[in-house]
Amino acid sequence: MPATPPLEELNQPVFGKDSASVSSKNHHDLENNSSTQIENAFKKSKSLTIQKSEILAAQYNTVYHKAVLLFSAFLVGYGYGLDSNTRYVFTAYATSSYSAHSLLATVNVIQAVIAAASQPIYARLSDVFGRFQLFLVSIVFYSMGTIIQSQAYDVQRYAGGTILYYIGYVGVILVLLLILSDFSSLKWRLFFQFIPTYPFIINTWISGDVTSAIGGENWQRGIALWAYVFPLACIPLICCFLHMYYKASKTEEWKLVNQQKTLFQHHGYKKAFVYLFWKLDLIGLVLMTAMLGCLLVPLTIAEGIADKWNSYKIIIPFVFGGVLLPVFCFYEFRYAKFPIAPFELVKDRGIWSALLISFLLDFIFYLAADYLYTVLVVAVHESVKSATRIVLTSSFVSVVAAPFFSLVVVKVKKLKGFIITGCCLWMLAMGLLLHFRGGEDAHSGIIGALCVWGLGTCFFSYPINVSAQSVVSHDNMANVTSLIYTTYRIGAAVGAAISGAIWTLNLHDRLVYHLADNDLAEAAYSSPFTFIVTYTWETVERQQVVLAYRDVQLKLNLVAVIFCVPMIFAAFFLRDPPLTDSVANEKVDDEKQHVDRTDEDIITQKVHKFARNLKRRTVTAFSKKA
Repeated sequence: MPATPPLEELNQPVFGKDSASVSSKNHHDLENNSSTQIENAFKKSKSLTIQKSEILAAQYNTVYHKAVLLFSAFLVGYGYGLDSNTRYVFTAYATSSYSAHSLLATVNVIQAVIAAASQPIYARLSDVFGRFQLFLVSIVFYSMGTIIQSQAYDVQRYAGGTILYYIGYVGVILVLLLILSDFSSLKWRLFFQFIPTYPFIINTWISGDVTSAIGGENWQRGIALWAYVFPLACIPLICCFLHMYYKASKTEEWKLVNQQKTLFQHHGYKKAFVYLFWKLDLIGLVLMTAMLGCLLVPLTIAEGIADKWNSYKIIIPFVFGGVLLPVFCFYEFRYAKFPIAPFELVKDRGIWSALLISFLLDFIFYLAADYLYTVLVVAVHESVKSATRIVLTSSFVSVVAAPFFSLVVVKVKKLKGFIITGCCLWMLAMGLLLHFRGGEDAHSGIIGALCVWGLGTCFFSYPINVSAQSVVSHDNMANVTSLIYTTYRIGAAVGAAISGAIWTLNLHDRLVYHLADNDLAEAAYSSPFTFIVTYTWETVERQQVVLAYRDVQLKLNLVAVIFCVPMIFAAFFLRDPPLTDSVANEKVDDEKQHVDRTDEDIITQKVHKFARNLKRRTVTAFSKKA
């Protein structure tokens, strides 16, 4: 790819010749030249945004300013963290109030699919318009979706609000992550990115009080309050950016950057928007969203009843999604000018292994945790408060360990060994959950499993993102980060769909088997929280429901354990460059290599050495026999 030409060249007219004197070949060449010039202008526009972000970061380069910025990020994390810790509980009560509790997985699939499609758009637009501007857009979507959810009177309208809310939610998380990445070196990156997670230390203990005080029957109120509480939590960070812009406007660097023309100034809004259409790969995103929705949602809505699997409402979307899968792949490889997953980046083991781990992380999480709250309340006899706290135990342990772990990383400056350890701890946690599945004696076992789970999460969830960022340049940092989070959300969608399918396919039948009463089974299946009010823990009916839940949890957790194996395997393929004091890898030339492949990976070297020795010994053994 040729280097970006000077700005003066981009100002030259493209269609200035008389069309009658231009041959069709020359006209085609001019169109290609126009496309190339717009592409180069886009790169320059992106570079301008990166330059501005670096100038803004320089304004908050003192310890005092960074402390203020991190505290502001802490408040944002406190807002969306406490909201998410309580909203999923209110979502369970909302679906139960619609007599559609089994559709909880459907709502989770919709959230994850929308999130997967939103990530690349946010990342690519933030490189053009700026992080702060996209952060404000995210807040608007967040509040709009929250209001719609709180006023929904059926599951369809609730799902509509969920779409808008989740567009805002994932935007806030991704853009905040990019902001913290811009303001930190690779060595301190993990410490900075952990800051928005620290509120979980507090939220774990107060979220149960919040849900208990509001009450599940008042779920509308519990959701609605975040339409104005969360934007208030964002005000300090907004003020920080306004202050940064004010300070930067007085610098010579800012004035020089502002003198350079952007994509829109060079080519006008029409051509710029056409190019952005291709740059955002909107066709690919629409195909991906439709494909994932059609393939995954039907798995969660059949409700375990055989006749419904023969319904056209299940068959048609599933078939359509199957048709869209090869169409999507063909379009991305053949026609997409800027694919969602650029081959130049994804083909390197440092990126594809991180993407695979990111996918499996949320896939396994939803298998084990999608219905964990319901299991705790119905099958372990926990109260609303204790169940809310228990499901957040893993987050609590992860966040408590995070500051100590991130400071260790500052000294060690390596991540791969920790990531492998974290993946192994997840497998241990899934094994414990496989054993402790229901009954009052499962209380301590589940808590222990979640503690191990949380420690493993600390060791590899955020480090995966930093690992991928450490092998690319600053210009590609947002793109790689969005890829990590896109696969993360796709993993969530697939995991929620599979868990929902296992739940709906098996629970209804197991309830009928244990209760031997179709009406009771239907009541326990569709509205479990209402069912347990009538049938308390001591009743025979409740104990039969516990047995049914144990049967289903066995299958869910067994699948989770199995998929921990490829996650551990993928961790060995990660690259392990030293984490430096630079914002991004400075050795990468995006025009040539895209990814730094010069890292000294001690673990991979040892594996290769072991493989060579094993091969040599095998050859020697066969030679002696011969």
